[in-house]
Amino acid sequence: STSRILGIFALINILFATLIITGVLSVPVGGLVLLCTLGIVSLLGGLYLLIIILKAIIAKLRDQKTLFFWRKFRLGITALIQGGFALLLPVMIIFSLLGGSTVYDAAINVAPGGGSTIPGPTSVTGVMPNIAFDSKTSSEELGYSVGGAKDINNFRENIENDYLPIPTEITYEGLFYDYFFDTGKIEICEKLFCPSYSYALSRDPISDETDYYLSVGLNSGIKESDFQRKKLNLVVVLDISGSMSSQFSSYYYDQFGNEQEREQDEDSDKIKMQIANESVVALLGHLNEEDRFGMVLFDENAYLGKKLSYTGKTDMTAIKNHILELTPRGSTNMEAGLEKGTKLFDEFLDVDQTGYENRVIFLTDAMPNTGDTSEAGLLGMTQKNAENKIYTTFIGIGVDFNTELIESLTKIRGANYYSVHSSKEFKERMDEGFEYMVTPLVFNLFLQLDAEGFDIQKVYGSPEANEATGEIMKVNTLFPSRTVEGEIKGGIIILKLRKISNNYSLSLKSSYEDREGKADGDEQEIVFGNEKADYYQNLGIRKGVLLSRYADLMKNWVIDEREAYSRKADVANPRVTEEIGISVPADVELGQWERQSIPLQVAAVYKDFIKKFEAYFKQEMNFLGDETLEQEVEVMEKLDDYSG
Repeated sequence: STSRILGIFALINILFATLIITGVLSVPVGGLVLLCTLGIVSLLGGLYLLIIILKAIIAKLRDQKTLFFWRKFRLGITALIQGGFALLLPVMIIFSLLGGSTVYDAAINVAPGGGSTIPGPTSVTGVMPNIAFDSKTSSEELGYSVGGAKDINNFRENIENDYLPIPTEITYEGLFYDYFFDTGKIEICEKLFCPSYSYALSRDPISDETDYYLSVGLNSGIKESDFQRKKLNLVVVLDISGSMSSQFSSYYYDQFGNEQEREQDEDSDKIKMQIANESVVALLGHLNEEDRFGMVLFDENAYLGKKLSYTGKTDMTAIKNHILELTPRGSTNMEAGLEKGTKLFDEFLDVDQTGYENRVIFLTDAMPNTGDTSEAGLLGMTQKNAENKIYTTFIGIGVDFNTELIESLTKIRGANYYSVHSSKEFKERMDEGFEYMVTPLVFNLFLQLDAEGFDIQKVYGSPEANEATGEIMKVNTLFPSRTVEGEIKGGIIILKLRKISNNYSLSLKSSYEDREGKADGDEQEIVFGNEKADYYQNLGIRKGVLLSRYADLMKNWVIDEREAYSRKADVANPRVTEEIGISVPADVELGQWERQSIPLQVAAVYKDFIKKFEAYFKQEMNFLGDETLEQEVEVMEKLDDYSG
């Protein structure tokens, strides 16, 4: 009877250990300790019966019955083996939990030569432990930044390499995310989102006309020390097409008749594929063992590199090594890559949204030339994913990264994008902000302006700016953002107001939804004072106005230069003039995704405007005391001295 009881204990342990290993059950440490306890009981029972064996041997030596000896011998050995196995399996699980290396998937698979046959992953036993996320020590409250672009690296990179950028490479929200802003918050925020408002009257540095501005500060009541991102179901979709074979600072399509000289930098000898591979490896360093990771590769076809499964069951070192070995080939079918990446989420669409976040990180130079290359087709897939709470981050690779296509895709709920300037810089940015990048918190933010004296002329700092009307501003998504000494990284939206009467009162009504769709909002009254230009309620709106004007000037310059280049003529009628000042740039359609470069050029009229604006910019930079603005001064200094 003792042997039977011990055998039952052993079978229970083996059953539970098998369910844990296969991922059917997720058992906390306490449960594993209980299993170990049962194993110890079984083992001690086996040792007890072993003593009986020794007694049986003694009995044999004393010529007692042989049958008695063999029955005791069998019972003792059986119990000892059962107890050993019952203890061994839980001990192996706990060893894995404490840092043992287990392997489930250990290969990134891609068919050779562009075929579609995918070898299966290598599998051995492993386990997904339950762990807590690292907590932060800062007591600062987090703020928010908008979705869409998170930098203007491609704009600066093109100018640095003597190429003329395209207008979409300098976005207002991307520019703002490079800087910290005083949001003008006065009251303590005790909700998910608390907008604050400030106003300014500021003279245009070119025309000297007075402009009216309103800032929206993006504040939250969440302390950084309390913030924890959700567990992540992450699928990386990586472009391995032929356009990824060009050097990082070159235009791939220039090899077909438009070759340009370029400057050397730290990554100039690397091809885009190498930078992309290193960027993926940097991302993977931020995954926890409770996160799931999958990967899809695409050229003209799409390939399953790794199914979506726990990183705790994955030899991540082997995965990273395989990624670093990937090489480019073939055409570019973004549609195929996105479609296959989406399918990896099929079995996880019903996961608990309060505990898990679904996100695709799509790395590409965004120059599709096969499959459905239409903006509408890719937009529709990304939109449908967002409706299923699968959100997308695009990471642009190379100086010829097509921001025009990606900028339109990242206006969708939960989306954002980065462009990689160098693999080292990208790793530093992910170390600082990965958890925020994958955690959208506020959706469908609307701001309604009720004012007889003003309407909205332009919204700066939101990718949905073109959806604004004279009375309503819309922002699809807000992501958490760092706060340093009370200033929020990218934490501001600027509204340029058109004065239509002498009524200076404004009523501002905000509404938004949280992740679960719960609505909230507030209403505030603002009255412009009798101040004369230049007047700024705080340094945050002053910096925001400065950067908005800078971006407007750069966009107008790029648009005019590109139009002149297409006509093979000089800039004849610039959008910026002494009379109207820095005008709001028009929306321009470029048309194709496969980009050839245009050499950098600066018309004489724009050199004069840039020099004049540069003097104003330096004066404001000194007043603001923000030395990080120097990077924009360097851009302007190159442009106003550029001789071609």
